[in-house]
Amino acid sequence: MAGKTLTLEQAQAHAEEVRRTSCTVLRGLLPVEKIDAWNRAFQPLLRNTMVEEADDPNRGAGRFYVTLPFHDLWADPEVIDNDAIMAVVEELVGADGVMCQLATDTPIRGSEYQDLHRDTQLLFPETGAETPPYQLAVNFPLVDVTLDNGPMEWAPGTHMLSKAEGLRQVETGETPLQPCLLNRGDVLIRDVRHIHRGTPNDSETPRPMVVVGYSRRWLHRPEVQIRIPRPVLDGLPARSRRWLRFNPVFDTVEEAIGAEETYREFAY
Repeated sequence: MAGKTLTLEQAQAHAEEVRRTSCTVLRGLLPVEKIDAWNRAFQPLLRNTMVEEADDPNRGAGRFYVTLPFHDLWADPEVIDNDAIMAVVEELVGADGVMCQLATDTPIRGSEYQDLHRDTQLLFPETGAETPPYQLAVNFPLVDVTLDNGPMEWAPGTHMLSKAEGLRQVETGETPLQPCLLNRGDVLIRDVRHIHRGTPNDSETPRPMVVVGYSRRWLHRPEVQIRIPRPVLDGLPARSRRWLRFNPVFDTVEEAIGAEETYREFAY
């Protein structure tokens, strides 16, 4: 994959920041021209979802989850198999992990604050103890994220706390929420266990955020998958094919996009 790369020391430093705070940002990693092309291609998908789910938005008022079809620009190895991203991801979940999700979260005007939540529960809830990372979200926005258009707010370090303790620290101000402001081309890598929430988009422009999900190889998430056309899979680099190996494969693009999964936020 051509483009920016990280040294081993840089990748390890970014991974350590995730372990410590739950998040790290790779600034200016993806070409803005590529991001703008994704945004243009995304708008019809968003409009269709808004029409289909007008009476029941799938992520709450004014907020829409849209799965991206895995072909054409959505399967660009310079994005989904980016050397710099994968260097950090492999430090956190191993080189034998899996890519299990390719979708977007988009608040529009009229969206509301989400409840504070985590995107997953404890790996072994009965122990009450957290573990090293096992599930990551790689996020990048298709427009610049400002204070006005619905940034995610997150509580650093709460990924290693129980939900109750994380909420307590947020509510008392011991661990204040921080807005995650990103420019087009920036990439956020995060451990999805932290306490966070989406905020209202008060602008007139939708704020799409792409999410690429990566997990350790043994973690199955039944609520998400990537439906892969065989011709697309055959044209990808070996590393991409390895990370996609547990997703369903279809003979044609039409079959692959015929029945996308519907994922509603799990409130952990």
